[in-house]
Amino acid sequence: MPSSSPIDSSSVSFLLYLFSTAVCNYCDKKLGGESKNWTKHLHYHFKRCPLRTQRHITQSMLNPNKKIDGKSTLGTYNFDPEEARKKLAQMIIRHEYSLSMVDHEGFVKYSNTLQPMFKVVSRNTIRSDILKMYKAEKVKATKLIEDDKIRIDITTNMWTASNQKKGYMVVNAHYIDDSWILQSKILRFMYMPCPHNAETISDALIGCLMDWNVDRKLSTLTVDNCTTNDAAILIMKDKLFSSGLMLSGGFFHMHCATHILNLIMKDGMSILDRIL
Repeated sequence: MPSSSPIDSSSVSFLLYLFSTAVCNYCDKKLGGESKNWTKHLHYHFKRCPLRTQRHITQSMLNPNKKIDGKSTLGTYNFDPEEARKKLAQMIIRHEYSLSMVDHEGFVKYSNTLQPMFKVVSRNTIRSDILKMYKAEKVKATKLIEDDKIRIDITTNMWTASNQKKGYMVVNAHYIDDSWILQSKILRFMYMPCPHNAETISDALIGCLMDWNVDRKLSTLTVDNCTTNDAAILIMKDKLFSSGLMLSGGFFHMHCATHILNLIMKDGMSILDRIL
């Protein structure tokens, strides 16, 4: 291990290492530490070090808290970089922002203005954070729906992204908890490769249900009113245990009422177009 000794520790906070290198205690920047360099450049950096004048992240700050009645009170605030990263990931998820926003120069400058001690992570790091959050939330949701008392209704929808020409499917689970409150969870949002036929759709749905271990807790499956979905439901009923379905699957297949109304309105509007 290299030895170290402070240089003028009363005014300049640097450490001199072997190999003639000086390291700033605030920003870890390396500067020349040979005797021929003297200490003028060290003092110059000390005066302009951007982190020297910043408050340490463990120090408390006064934070105004606004109450419901409109009055404000002062409380303490500690900056937590891990919590800041978590909130950044939640913001991207909630507002469906692109992961690349963390690499945008304007966003980085804006974040540094709000809190210079917060280091904006890369898109790969924030992607990893989001996946970790998903896995943690999946564990929580799995524990909730493992209750043998509940039955789960599955709704699914497919669409093709106009800008990518790729198909996607979302699978939602709905159930009533012990407090008689309707709960809804997104089980999976997935890319659907072509062809979008009955076999592809049924395999994707069964894989999702098996992954969440809800294949024997189903009540109904609600899908759009089309022949492809009708065929997919028949395939799924053959692969699922009929004893695990309500009334042996008699009410398993449910047609989406909203989709049916949408088709009716389209037919009606087409007649009006011809009249007008």
